Amino acid sequence: MSHDTVGVAVAQFAPAASREGNLADIDATTRTAVSRGARVVVFPEYSSYFVDPFDDSLAQNAEDLDGPFVSALTTLAAELDVIVVAGLLERADDGRRVRNTVVAVGADGIRAVYRKLHLYDAFGQRESDWVEPGEISPPQTFDAHGLRFGLMTCYDLRFPEVARTLADAGVEVALVPAEWVRGPLKEHHWRTLVQARAIENTFFVAAADHPPPLGVGHSMIVDPQGVALAQVGTATDVAVAHIDPDAIARVRRVNPALALRRFRVTPR
Repeated sequence: MSHDTVGVAVAQFAPAASREGNLADIDATTRTAVSRGARVVVFPEYSSYFVDPFDDSLAQNAEDLDGPFVSALTTLAAELDVIVVAGLLERADDGRRVRNTVVAVGADGIRAVYRKLHLYDAFGQRESDWVEPGEISPPQTFDAHGLRFGLMTCYDLRFPEVARTLADAGVEVALVPAEWVRGPLKEHHWRTLVQARAIENTFFVAAADHPPPLGVGHSMIVDPQGVALAQVGTATDVAVAHIDPDAIARVRRVNPALALRRFRVTPR
């Protein structure tokens, strides 16, 4: 392992209806990831609080960005010299719904904030009944260890434009907290879409899911050619890949798809 590589971890665990319990799991799992060489650790969507099916407790357990969840992540990041990326329930404007938010937190506090654009109103689910969609805004990115990271969330994987806007912003590693709901062919969709977003943008993708029975598991880190460098099966565990920052340039010399494209992404 080269000293120039950057350890990126996906942490697969099952958030529950206990903010304190979830923080304890995040603390223990981050320490495991760091012991395996991680400098950036990605946790799933809804890491601060999760209940199935959704109910009014979502709003009751939502927090502001300066609340106890982000504060605890900042303390942990400072102690371990690591960047923690995790999904949380953020308070929304109307007091009834919440925001499905992802934060990237370092020792100095919040590095980036992303609010989920595409809500999961599909496969019999209605996330928008409980969650306020994020506003279209510039890509949320942060630089660390010689790499540019960008944020997106779960169902966004089905919309290639989201990942493409990250690529246009110079992102080299897309970080994807998720709660990919189980169902027929859903494991296949998950693996295919994570790999497709990496291949078409010639960048790395690190995607962290909930384990079964609610998620599909299979959290993974995929390289710019779509090869899974490290992955978790269906257990609660951490997978770490040691990313070579020069890999993207090597791949793009051979496969200059981004430079050759003739269309741009525009919002609607």
